[in-house]
Amino acid sequence: MYLIPLMKIGFLEFGWSDAIDILLLAFLIYQLYRIVRGSLAYNIFFGILVVYLLTLLAEALELKLISDVLGQFINIGVLGLLIVFQPEVRRFLLQLGKNRDIRKPAFWGRFNLQHYGITQAQHKEVDELMAALHHMADSKTGALLVFPTTSRLQFFVNSGILIRGDISGDLLESIFNKTGPLHDGAVIIADNKILAARCVLPVSENQDVPGHVGLRHRSAVGITEVSDALAIIVSEENGIISLAKEGRLQLNVSDEEIRSALATSLLSA
Repeated sequence: MYLIPLMKIGFLEFGWSDAIDILLLAFLIYQLYRIVRGSLAYNIFFGILVVYLLTLLAEALELKLISDVLGQFINIGVLGLLIVFQPEVRRFLLQLGKNRDIRKPAFWGRFNLQHYGITQAQHKEVDELMAALHHMADSKTGALLVFPTTSRLQFFVNSGILIRGDISGDLLESIFNKTGPLHDGAVIIADNKILAARCVLPVSENQDVPGHVGLRHRSAVGITEVSDALAIIVSEENGIISLAKEGRLQLNVSDEEIRSALATSLLSA
């Protein structure tokens, strides 16, 4: 089937397939930019872009030696990119496949007439979590809650103490009690259960994370850099509640933002 070109300048034709090609490429570049923005990979990304542009310039000016050297760097750089950008590539693929799992309520909820009943049950869990967060904030009890979305984070669950208990504000407060044995580390909540406590998370090396925040906040950012999870942090110093998502930290968020994030995470799980 022949498609009429959108534009023709001399021998150059710009058709519908070219427009679609450019739009898809722009979309992919934008998604990659969103993922690497604010991370160490952001600077590396632009460094590689500069090398690529220099390669094109060297080829245009017929600088063969420079062109060959930079060309070899670009050729072997694909494997290097996969290694350097492994967390970002992982998160990009997770975003593409988000909520496509037919085993999850988030997928069938679109077609389920009883979906309202499911959300009503989750409202109670959100209320339990909000009450616990407020109590811990008032008492300046440090806490770190992680809510997986597409990945169950089984590796990190296995690093802690398995609980598999119902979501309860009293249980969460007892876990993070400063005198208790489980208060260090993170609690992972998925499948409407408190799966595990005292979980060890990766620590972010992102230089954009404020220097005054502690290890708990950096761990929250770290887990959201390697997964599409939501992390909620209660500061032990000032009781401020913060959110981490997609490798970015939001300090001192409002109750409305916290409740909305919790509802979305429980619905997606």
